[in-house]
Amino acid sequence: MAAIAPLAGSFALIFGGCCSNVYCLEAIVKHEPDSGLLITLFQFIFTCLSTLHYQFDPRGRYFVKPSPVPFRKWCISAALFFTVNMMNNWAFAFDISVPVHIILRSFGSVTTMAAGWLRGKKYTPLQIFSVAVLTVGVIVSAWADARSKGKTMDTSNVDLTSSSFEAGLLILLVAQLLSAYMGAYVEDIYIEHGNHWKANLFYSHLLSIPLFANFAPVLRSQFTRLQSSQPFEVPATVAASLPPTLNKALASTSQHVIYLTANAVTQLLCITGVNILSANTSAVTVTIVLNIRKLVSFLLSIWIFGNQMGGLMKVGAAMVFGAGALYGWETSYRIPQRKKAIAAKKGEKAQ
Repeated sequence: MAAIAPLAGSFALIFGGCCSNVYCLEAIVKHEPDSGLLITLFQFIFTCLSTLHYQFDPRGRYFVKPSPVPFRKWCISAALFFTVNMMNNWAFAFDISVPVHIILRSFGSVTTMAAGWLRGKKYTPLQIFSVAVLTVGVIVSAWADARSKGKTMDTSNVDLTSSSFEAGLLILLVAQLLSAYMGAYVEDIYIEHGNHWKANLFYSHLLSIPLFANFAPVLRSQFTRLQSSQPFEVPATVAASLPPTLNKALASTSQHVIYLTANAVTQLLCITGVNILSANTSAVTVTIVLNIRKLVSFLLSIWIFGNQMGGLMKVGAAMVFGAGALYGWETSYRIPQRKKAIAAKKGEKAQ
């Protein structure tokens, strides 16, 4: 039973945290589509404060534990992390719906495979087939979403200064390429210096926060617009169980500022759940759970917010999630099983 407790906790954090995060995110972008930068800042500040205890040492210099990794590498990792997160959230200002945003971010296996191939890794035919199917699924989904909005997929005249669907696609594509490079860079850090994921989580957020300084006027404007929304309405059944002071504070706070704070909290819960799951299960379990989580988030976005999902988008979504699951099964289960079988045969021959 003790071994089951961490798994149950991680499932609750992943499905509760990640799916709630998508709900809060869409509630914000429905009201203010170009608030991605502010959303990112809130997430970074909250995660940094919440992970400070990982690195806190009252006897250390500046009350922080010595970094196990050269500080220069943390700076590079943080710059990449900041850029990827900012671009992913910025895409909402370019007429990209949340369902398509989820689907396109599943495109990461393509860029990850490309980055691995450039670094000398080899892939099986089933892995390549899975990524090919996923790529077609992404294209079908993007085309279906564009068609439903009366747009075309012609990218010959992309205007990054206008709120265009094509610009949003380009931003997400660049973000995926940078994310693949960042993954390879962090992997090299872990290989050379050890798996210090807690330190990476802390420094990637801490060192990214100063990069928001140049965007202060934009952040102030975004926060002012969110703050001008209607006050948060506490359901009567919930208000009855809360202290009067808390009820008064919630009632005097903007609804979308509450969503902004909840988005940052649920983002941390989601990240924590993934790390707990990774520490207690096999990679195949993590892959399957995360694919199911993405699908649940996708369906919640369709159901709760009434996003349109035509036949072509259903086909594209099925191709993306199915190919992602197939790739994860091949990578995390079949390949290790074949390696074990080969090792066992070699052992028998040696005897």
